[in-house]
Amino acid sequence: MTQEAKPMERRIMTDSPAMGVRRFGRVNWLGLRTLATREVMRFMAVWQQTVFAPLMTAGLFVLVFALALGQGRGEVMGLPYLVFLGPGILMMTVIQNAFANTSSSITSAKVQGNIVDTLMPPLSAGELLAGYLAGSVVRAGLVALVIGTGMVVVTGAGVAHPVWAAGFVLLAALLLGGLGILAGILAQKFDQMAAISNFIITPLSFLSGTFYSVQNLPAPFDTLSHWNPIFYLIDGARYGVTGVSDAPPLRGLVICGLCVAGVLWLAWRWLKSGYRMKA
Repeated sequence: MTQEAKPMERRIMTDSPAMGVRRFGRVNWLGLRTLATREVMRFMAVWQQTVFAPLMTAGLFVLVFALALGQGRGEVMGLPYLVFLGPGILMMTVIQNAFANTSSSITSAKVQGNIVDTLMPPLSAGELLAGYLAGSVVRAGLVALVIGTGMVVVTGAGVAHPVWAAGFVLLAALLLGGLGILAGILAQKFDQMAAISNFIITPLSFLSGTFYSVQNLPAPFDTLSHWNPIFYLIDGARYGVTGVSDAPPLRGLVICGLCVAGVLWLAWRWLKSGYRMKA
């Protein structure tokens, strides 16, 4: 190699968690786009399960509550119960799908032994993180759009603050997508991933004001609910859709933003070090 080619070689190399390749000041846009496209196409290939099934599940929740409570359920926070319920079910479904997208992708690759196909290309930890999160954001956005449209049709109510609603959906996709990456890195088999989903993610999403106002909880459960970041995601989405909330939406935005930053930083560190990924 000539002396003239060596400086250029040093400029185009970057950090890679798998190969030790180094680049300075450049982004592997082709690799990032390829990974993001793979993550989107992975769930779109089974859209009946990943997009249509959540709509059916949300519809069944609304139907069961409507039949069980009938007209006997009074207003909640000044809203008809089904109007109050809609944003909670929407966000609960977004949370579960965003988490499932990244966690299932990484866990499946590790169990099948093809995680090396992701680690070998010259992708930095930030590029890996962004590529995985892209799938969660797109999937969460599609699910929110489908369920939100159905919710508007069923309840006849509009969206009070669309920007706030979209912002909290995005925060939910990033937070749960990041948690899905952490869970996928930790889990070594599908049983471990199922345990994390069933015993941590699902209870937190169900017990965060999805079906009720936390103002009605007795002490100390009302206080404990405010320590759960998923509560602020659901409450913020409810504010965006209906204009009412249990907690100030700006406080929820700040808390959720800080949680997203912390989770994504930890996911970036684990991807950069190859923690439980290279073995």
